[in-house]
Amino acid sequence: MSDFYSHLLLPSGHLQTLAGAFIPRQMAPDRAVQHRVSLDDGDQIVLHDDCPAVWQAGARIALLIHGLAGCHASSYMQRIAHKLNCRGVRTFRMNLRGCGTGLGLARLPYHSGRSDDAAAALRVISAICRGSPTTLIGFSLGGNISLKLLGESHADLPSNLDRAVAVCPPVDLKQCVDSLQRGVNRLYDRHFVRRLVEQIETQCRLLPDAPRLDGRKRPRGVFEFDEWFTAPVCGFGTAENYYRCCSSAQFVPAIRVPTLILAAADDPLIPSQAFTNLQLSSAVTLRMTRSGGHLGFIGRRNGDPDRHWMDWRVVEWADSSTPRQLL
Repeated sequence: MSDFYSHLLLPSGHLQTLAGAFIPRQMAPDRAVQHRVSLDDGDQIVLHDDCPAVWQAGARIALLIHGLAGCHASSYMQRIAHKLNCRGVRTFRMNLRGCGTGLGLARLPYHSGRSDDAAAALRVISAICRGSPTTLIGFSLGGNISLKLLGESHADLPSNLDRAVAVCPPVDLKQCVDSLQRGVNRLYDRHFVRRLVEQIETQCRLLPDAPRLDGRKRPRGVFEFDEWFTAPVCGFGTAENYYRCCSSAQFVPAIRVPTLILAAADDPLIPSQAFTNLQLSSAVTLRMTRSGGHLGFIGRRNGDPDRHWMDWRVVEWADSSTPRQLL
């Protein structure tokens, strides 16, 4: 697995993060087939199925799960799905509850612990693509969901799920939220909470019986949003309890599926200390680069077809017959 060398114009984690999120990139028209997944509580989520022309029954498939305030159309979701498609891998881009094309289909909100939703999506794609070896790929919050699912209940995992990747996962939610409240990170905190509040307000307009924020309270950051909305609405009571129950670090030691965790030491959203004491099972490989930011990893030319180093490491692990030989 090649080393990452950050682009000369993007030397810091903040610049890498912002460039990864906001540098425009021309995408092909989205012609994916949509599948609705019904959940046990009556809500629904949507999968975007990108099936390459060369794909045949029994060939590899992948489920991609986005991060906080993202959706199936997030640039990293589209880029990596396209690159996998070019290798003949059929991809399913999952919208978490109320996100993307799932807006208006779920009464309850998504959060970092919705591993049951990911399990439901895996069951659906396993039924659509019977016998196909499957890769689970999670980004940021979606990475936490993926790791939690992989470690919490082996009986609930499809037998054909044979590898996984988690990119920049917030394995310690409390530590990550605390980091958002310090220094320049407050700008990210305000950005995320603004997006979350907008989503809840839109959801309530579409579904009048959906839970809503107390109109007398306007959260100033992610912690207040989780304390006033996520935790009570989703049955955790308090934000502290929500973070304790849903942080994936406690589930990683039990993971049995070959899994790559890809992270950067200068990620402004995920403190590197979150990985310092992370206990890894023999199936889990942690690859921590010196730079790369949060879902950035825009590098110098180093043998990859483009500068998106993260994309090619995910594609290699997802599609290699022996992923551990890449290290």
